[in-house]
Amino acid sequence: MRAAIVAAAGRPPLLREFPAPVARPGETLIRVTAAAVSHLVKGRASGAHYSAGGEFPAVVGLDGVGRTEDGARVYFAMARAPHGSMAEFTVADARLCVPLPDGLDDRVAAAIANPGMSSWAALAERARLRRGETVLVNGATGTAGRLAVRIAKRLGAGRVIATGRDASALADVAALGADATILLGDDMAALEGRFMDAFAEGIDIVVDYLWGPSAERLLIAAAKGGRDGVPMRFVQVGSVAAPEITLPGAALRASAIELTGVGKGSIPLPRLIATIGEVLRATVPAGLEIAFRPVPLADFDWAWPEDESTCRTVFTIDGEGR
Repeated sequence: MRAAIVAAAGRPPLLREFPAPVARPGETLIRVTAAAVSHLVKGRASGAHYSAGGEFPAVVGLDGVGRTEDGARVYFAMARAPHGSMAEFTVADARLCVPLPDGLDDRVAAAIANPGMSSWAALAERARLRRGETVLVNGATGTAGRLAVRIAKRLGAGRVIATGRDASALADVAALGADATILLGDDMAALEGRFMDAFAEGIDIVVDYLWGPSAERLLIAAAKGGRDGVPMRFVQVGSVAAPEITLPGAALRASAIELTGVGKGSIPLPRLIATIGEVLRATVPAGLEIAFRPVPLADFDWAWPEDESTCRTVFTIDGEGR
């Protein structure tokens, strides 16, 4: 079968022939129809992500959409290594497969499942969002951040503040439902001042996709300007800007900040799968959208390096050639 394969550590994936998988007891054989590229998928493929495995050769991709042997449409997660989702066939634990609702396109489901899960889990599972609360989405102009704005509203946020470095992109996010925007910049003192003004009005939850300098300023502003004794829940989701921050210990000692994250190991896997099911069931009725471009798997070699954060690449597979 055709599959996108990483042959060795540090080498880019390429479309090649790979042995078709055989399902073990408790697993489901899936004919893949769509699989999306994400920061997690790229990080694991390059070996840079903490969850990357060391088995080679290996097929790229953790999740996707496809058909089971009885024809059911499912979203699947955690394809068993060395098999991945960017192949004509894969195998996954049957407990990690979620039925797709009628009316939801395979490509949309593949594109929205992972970022939708991270946003939904950050707000509902980690931050325990209560109706009417104020949410700040740090890094709201990327595909995942835009989705987080919509999901926050869907889950009952009373006010959503969006941050980003591109003024025109922030205007687009405002049109999606953000009630206020904050333009990020290189002047950290000025940025901290803008964050302080926002915290003075009250922020209950921060969902952070950037980490790096803006996250540092957010946490310091929360410590300085937050409400005494009232928890501000900061949920770390992505690190697009930088992998690390410098944070004075006093910022935590002098505040009621609750600092958590969403990722593998932060929430029990059954709850993550249940969250994905909630996202997929809400996508059509809530009008959740994500920018993506469908690309045939046959074009993988040129499309993989062209993927960028403002429009998710979804590889489509015809399932032939097993």
